[in-house]
Amino acid sequence: KAHIAKAVKRGGDLGSPQYNDKGIAGWITATDHKKIAVLFGVFALLHLVAGGVEGILIRAQLAHPEADIVSPRDYYQLFTMHGTMIFLAVIPLGTAFFSFAIPPQVGARNMAFPRINAFSFWCYLSGAAIFDASRLVPSGTPTGGWSGNIPFSLKIPYGDFGAGADFWIIGLLILNLSSLLASFNFITTIVNLRCPGMTMMRLPVFTWMALFTSILYVIAFPVVSIALAELYLDRHFGTHFFSTLPGGKTILWQHFFWMSGHPELYILILPGIGIISEILPTFSRNPLRGYSLVIFSVALLGFLGISSWNQEMSTAGIGVVAKKGLSILAMLTTIPTGLILTSWLLTLRGGGIRFKTPMLFALGFIAIFIFGWITSIMHATAAVDAQLHDSYFEVAHLHYLLVGGSLFAILAGFYFWIPKLTGAMMDEWFGKLCFLFIFTGFNITFLPMHYLGLEEMPRRVHTYKPAIGWDEPNSITSLGALILGFGVLFSIIQVAYTTINKKKLPKAGNDPWRAGTLEWTTPSPMPAYNFIQIPEVSSRTPNTGGGAGSTATGHTETFFLPNRSWNPFFTGAGVFILASGFLSWNVHWHFPGEGTWEPALALLAIGFTIIFMCIVSWGIESPGNNNFHPSQVHPNHPDPE
Repeated sequence: KAHIAKAVKRGGDLGSPQYNDKGIAGWITATDHKKIAVLFGVFALLHLVAGGVEGILIRAQLAHPEADIVSPRDYYQLFTMHGTMIFLAVIPLGTAFFSFAIPPQVGARNMAFPRINAFSFWCYLSGAAIFDASRLVPSGTPTGGWSGNIPFSLKIPYGDFGAGADFWIIGLLILNLSSLLASFNFITTIVNLRCPGMTMMRLPVFTWMALFTSILYVIAFPVVSIALAELYLDRHFGTHFFSTLPGGKTILWQHFFWMSGHPELYILILPGIGIISEILPTFSRNPLRGYSLVIFSVALLGFLGISSWNQEMSTAGIGVVAKKGLSILAMLTTIPTGLILTSWLLTLRGGGIRFKTPMLFALGFIAIFIFGWITSIMHATAAVDAQLHDSYFEVAHLHYLLVGGSLFAILAGFYFWIPKLTGAMMDEWFGKLCFLFIFTGFNITFLPMHYLGLEEMPRRVHTYKPAIGWDEPNSITSLGALILGFGVLFSIIQVAYTTINKKKLPKAGNDPWRAGTLEWTTPSPMPAYNFIQIPEVSSRTPNTGGGAGSTATGHTETFFLPNRSWNPFFTGAGVFILASGFLSWNVHWHFPGEGTWEPALALLAIGFTIIFMCIVSWGIESPGNNNFHPSQVHPNHPDPE
């Protein structure tokens, strides 16, 4: 009891040093899914800001004809890194939400594999560090676009684009490893750790979206990982998978990349669909209409996304039959999308809508998503797509469907779940002001791009002549980008301010929104153990009516929490050193007198040794002796008995 009292005095939830260390070591060794979610969120938001700055620099260059703010090479580096923020910011933000919400939504105390959850973050940070390091190396920043366009990503003698493609290849491989580890963890947690009564058809829609997203990861990402490995071999070891001169096929890279890249478009959208499907019922005071229809529609959408990758290759000479097939598949995707939108609109119909900040972002998401859906129908027609391909119309369509479809949902999720994470309420007035900036700036930025595309402005251009007539729409677009950037920055500042000053702000209470899922039955902020007793649910909305749909079970059971562990961190460090070895393999090492390969072998050996030793240590590491009775929790959460 004295040990528990001392721990409580130090600010912990349990009488164990495992959950009382709030310093840097506590974050580095964390296995609590909520801490891992915060780590993912913080670094993903930093990269979101970096991507926004790059986008504003791009728009500054194009704001006026024949501008000279950045050089042509710098421009290609900017838009490559800006597009790569899909991997560095948007996908990790979805992972952050999944890591935070999945365990409490299914009635679990942690992820199925807490240390793998931590390792997935350190892999993400290692991959992000590779990309960020490319900015510090001469000619290191990639220039091949976010899709690694061939031949720009190949090493061509006397025309080499530098080491940029190596940073892109290695960084993306590590990010893929992070996503795969997280996906296996999410799938196992959802399938195996559901609380009593939580059948699959009682899962929250957000949890379903995590399951579908993880399945798409597992199917799609190994394909592009193989392609990246082959591209690295082409660049350094003389293979010819993609080089056309010795008989390789450039179009093979497009097939490989878009087998992953096209499902990835849905991977970016599905977390948003889940977030919006949680927010709309909460703030309209209506149950989600057509719950089962939404689930099966998303399953169909994922299947069509995997099977229609060649939709991205309509102008690549794939043949008439293939074009007809992809056009049919692309049109079919509008059916499940329309059903999901219909479900949302029916949920809003007749409800007592509360226009809180999360609801405003959710409604903004629906408006933006509908517009992007309409342009998707246009692109589904092969003849129209051939005319619009590689024009600014496609840039506008991509941003409406993906950036709008992810950005608004992500911000809605932050405003929705930050009270649960911090225990403090965010300022409503400031949040609505941020929404006004973001919604207005987004449309001012990307609506004129449709006109520019119809006026035949190609994408990826560094500048243009004043007599063409593109200057005024580009100026408007650049002004909108500035407004949008300020809005997103203000929102991130508000999230950071609320997290840092949570003790000074109004308390949120356990359920400030009167939501229906299990996480809102826990204290705010959630303790390390999530639930004192594992709940038993009897409906899809177990928190409706003050928890009438759930009951506590196991009043006298002892529960276990895993130890903190250094192994995920050091294994991630080993991955970074191993990646550095592949990066230091000089581009020209096999030419006489141009570089050596000994440093690369040394780094490879060190990295491999660290990874091997950490895996062995991981395997023999004790899970700890953190067994707790419900009576040992914080005094604010007494034993119900």
